[in-house]
Amino acid sequence: MQANGLRFHYVTAGEGPLLLLLHGFPQFWYAWRHQIPVLAKKFRVVAPDLRGYNETDKPKRVRDYRLDVLATDVVALTHALGEKTAYVAGHDWGGMVAWTAAANHPDVVTKLAVLNIPHPRQMSKHLITSFRQLRKSWYVFFFQLPWLPERTILKNDASIVTPLFRGLAKNKAAFSDADLDAYRKALQVPGALTAALSYYRASFRAPWVGPKHRIAAPTLCIWGENDSALGKELTFGQEKWVKGPYRIEYIPECSHWVNDEQPEAVSSLLLEFFSQKMETSA
Repeated sequence: MQANGLRFHYVTAGEGPLLLLLHGFPQFWYAWRHQIPVLAKKFRVVAPDLRGYNETDKPKRVRDYRLDVLATDVVALTHALGEKTAYVAGHDWGGMVAWTAAANHPDVVTKLAVLNIPHPRQMSKHLITSFRQLRKSWYVFFFQLPWLPERTILKNDASIVTPLFRGLAKNKAAFSDADLDAYRKALQVPGALTAALSYYRASFRAPWVGPKHRIAAPTLCIWGENDSALGKELTFGQEKWVKGPYRIEYIPECSHWVNDEQPEAVSSLLLEFFSQKMETSA
């Protein structure tokens, strides 16, 4: 599918209102494998490989991965799929994109769900004011280096995938060998890892282009409480960035990989939230 000047690869299932599922780093559409069949019972679910990932086109310039540009991908995908509006859910970097799209394009994003990622301005504030979060986010600074992060991550057939996913998970069984193999292969697609790291690099090199407005769309935040990279405190007070209805659901004994570790809980929450009529969720 062509959108915003790029060819996007995606998977789709179901019929009904359009629901976009945006994955995070270092995953691809497959991160939503558990949620797609459940949500497809009521929605036209589309899970794309985000800009640069897996089988989607990979712009070369770092500035092509700025948050404001990524947010326009959501708009372009919605229109390319023949719709004017969409429900949007995002995890990790997909959540960053979803937050920004909902804030910058309220005429397109009518409902928003974010998983284990704070509002971009909340994240920025904590990186400046919290040494604890700064320490947790050491990898963000490592990713600013040229070529070394790519070499480190892809070393030994991208063997880092196992400790990254299964190692950090509370429920180790959440990731099968086949799952880990799928993530390894996606990371090794030529140019995909550099593109994925460009999300982090653009966030440092470009002037601040995060959300400029409070979010009007009804918003659900789902948060695995044992996220080793992003502290739970990042969620405290973030409702100030949302002027529409806001709700947060914490999931105990669960890591950053919340949609992998607790698929039934996440699917149920998303299905219930997006199925609510707009007037009853306000």
